[in-house]
Amino acid sequence: MDRLAELNERLVACRRCPRLVSWREQVAAERRAAFAGEEYWGKPVPGFGNPSARLLVVGLAPAAHGANRTGRMFTGDRSGDWLYRALHEAGFADRAESRHRQDGLRLTDAYITAPVRCPPPANRPTAAERGNCRPWLEEEYRLLARVQVIVALGAVAYEEVLRLLVGRGVAVPRPRPRFAHGLTVETGGPVLVCSYHPSQQNTFTGRLTRSMLDAVFAAVRARLRPLGYGRPGQ
Repeated sequence: MDRLAELNERLVACRRCPRLVSWREQVAAERRAAFAGEEYWGKPVPGFGNPSARLLVVGLAPAAHGANRTGRMFTGDRSGDWLYRALHEAGFADRAESRHRQDGLRLTDAYITAPVRCPPPANRPTAAERGNCRPWLEEEYRLLARVQVIVALGAVAYEEVLRLLVGRGVAVPRPRPRFAHGLTVETGGPVLVCSYHPSQQNTFTGRLTRSMLDAVFAAVRARLRPLGYGRPGQ
């Protein structure tokens, strides 16, 4: 836990990507009218959850007026509403909603992170920005020593998780399966489970439904092995 805390102290001071630094700070200064009275976080957003987690959830990046405002992954926006409700339903969170980083929410056996830690304009980080941020995820994963299952929320998360595992020497299938909701990928390490991202683009259109998201975390629950096994393949 101390090493994760030290990692996060370094993370929140990161200024590697000028475009993202400029955007996150501009959003934090201008604010959305609905949140005009709030002080925005406006810094890179650290991961959140249980350092001993067997489940790792990987998204894309903080939302400009969500995690960039609240300072906690998937907190303060509609995507987070969907995710935390599903985590609570599956027994990974002690409540069904996450409002701000000091609301007392606790995750059980789960940790939430992202490959990009600052909000990108139009939710589209560049390849260079993804590369700049990648070492944070790599170091974080190394410290999360009990991870058995990884949920990738969206195609970018899926790509980054596969890259992460290969970089750690974990065997992945060849050819790599194409991303699809509900896809389960067996690796030489953790099991990788894919889901559409709970963005409004997916939830408002019905591409992702509550039952679909619940099924993903039910499948995760079924794949977890008792504590004491450590990380598979490591």
